[in-house]
Amino acid sequence: MSNMSSDIYYHVSVLPDEVIQYLCCRPGKVFVDCTLGGGGHTHRILNSIAPDGKLLSIDQDLSAIKNAQNSFNNNNNLILIHDNFKNIKSILQQTGLNTVDGILADLGLSLFHIRQSGRGFSFLTDEPLDMRMNTTDPITAKQLIQSLSEKELETIFKRFGEERFSKQIAKAIVCNRKKAPIETTQQLTTIVENVIPRRIKATQKIHPATRIFMAIRIAVNDELKSIQFFLDNVLSCLNPGGRLCVISFHSLEDRLIKQAMKKWENPCTCPKDLPMCVCQKHPYGKIVVRKGITPEPVEIQKNPMSRSARMRVFEKKSS
Repeated sequence: MSNMSSDIYYHVSVLPDEVIQYLCCRPGKVFVDCTLGGGGHTHRILNSIAPDGKLLSIDQDLSAIKNAQNSFNNNNNLILIHDNFKNIKSILQQTGLNTVDGILADLGLSLFHIRQSGRGFSFLTDEPLDMRMNTTDPITAKQLIQSLSEKELETIFKRFGEERFSKQIAKAIVCNRKKAPIETTQQLTTIVENVIPRRIKATQKIHPATRIFMAIRIAVNDELKSIQFFLDNVLSCLNPGGRLCVISFHSLEDRLIKQAMKKWENPCTCPKDLPMCVCQKHPYGKIVVRKGITPEPVEIQKNPMSRSARMRVFEKKSS
């Protein structure tokens, strides 16, 4: 796992130029990359803050940390932390930084997870159904698929995948697992493909199993709760005037981020018919780009994985 090409590690990152621009990366500043992954954003930020800036890069996947240790050659400007980004407040306290000038969270899967982790994140290769970001976590995708009831599976597919055929797919999984354990991505993909009507598959722009794999991954890693916990704590980690950039890849993530930033910008809880605010809750800052930033067509052509990305940016009040 540690001998990956630099193409995977440095050259594939979503919205690379926009991240540097909207984080306001400058020499001497201090930043956090909450999701190290393949190291693409970390690499660019380090170049932008040299020679005397500081970057803290976090990842819950120990493989990402180990690969970064090899790739960045013990860069003195970089601190690597093996942890979940939801714990950003305690992580910063433990490292003595407390607050920083900018924070980035790219919530997408890295190419390493899709192509080389061997954990079944993608339906394009036949691998064991694992899907854990942190391999020390107890529950794998296989265990979830084998143990949950039909109703519980349906709920996961509907809530996390927004899959219109959730009920039918859950029923098919339960029927198939009675015959033999569902242990690989190919087994699961085949079940899903057999459920989706041919006329629907012919008109879909995405693979029939896309939403199911996303839903299971979210459930295995408890991703939405992690994002919400992160959002509940992250503003206190920014210096006055500091910026938070969050890149999401589907509507569930983006909705949480959008709602949080709107609340930060306008936390007033007074009834709308009151002539003036009496709750004394003042804005924590401002949304920098109202509808978020999406990749240009040229980036999508080079990196199709970026097509659904949206980056939202919030600037903390200066004083």
